[in-house]
Amino acid sequence: MSQPTPPFPTPPFKVAIVASETAAAQAAQAELQRRYPTVPPEEADIIVALGGDGFILETLHRHMDRHLSQPAPIFGMNRGTVGFLMNSYDSEHLIERLAKAEPVTLNPLEMRAQDRQGRVTKALAINEVALLRETRQSAKIRILMDGIIRLDELSGDGVLLATPVGSTAYNLSAHGPIIPLGAGILALTPISAFRPRRWRGALLPHSTKISFEILEADKRPVSATADRTEIREVIRVDVRETSEFPQTLLFDPEHNLEERILTEQFLA
Repeated sequence: MSQPTPPFPTPPFKVAIVASETAAAQAAQAELQRRYPTVPPEEADIIVALGGDGFILETLHRHMDRHLSQPAPIFGMNRGTVGFLMNSYDSEHLIERLAKAEPVTLNPLEMRAQDRQGRVTKALAINEVALLRETRQSAKIRILMDGIIRLDELSGDGVLLATPVGSTAYNLSAHGPIIPLGAGILALTPISAFRPRRWRGALLPHSTKISFEILEADKRPVSATADRTEIREVIRVDVRETSEFPQTLLFDPEHNLEERILTEQFLA
């Protein structure tokens, strides 16, 4: 969910430019660095990220891993494949675009996963936390919300909890709902559910603490993934939205993230 945006930097900006390893992104980085003065990312007021959605998520996670309370906003430009979270690429008038950009501040999900050896791992997710079976046998998962059992046993490939931003990613491919920004809800979506057959998931208040208990964990091992962090053979996973590490993305006014999520719901 979005939250009140922290004070936005004003021109003149100190700009850092980072890029994925693709040839297109590297060429764009070289071009922009020739045209505009830049600083290292740790000194920047704004970071320009060149690549696709995967790279901008990697850049966001780099901020979260450094535990910054107010990381620099990120303005992505598409030099990758999907680019749902990216603005279009143009080397002209970059500073003017940054000055007009609209901020969207996101709160990640915090996952706390306990494995069969008793180890506890914490990780953050911008898109989703997903639980998936590790073997040919279906996973069996009990789902609790704020300590109350809501689904005693889900049998299938797994289940995921998605943020509004993540609702257009894996959640959408699993036939979950697209969530508008600012709706204050999360999507709980089953992945190829076998039992109960007619359960299609739920929309939950963003303040809900969701817990997953793995049933028959020795026979039916399950992994838990928070974006890029995977924990194998989990027995319990707790997930909540956290406001401790807010992340801010910047978008051109004519094509902002809110509009993209709305438009996505009407695509064939």
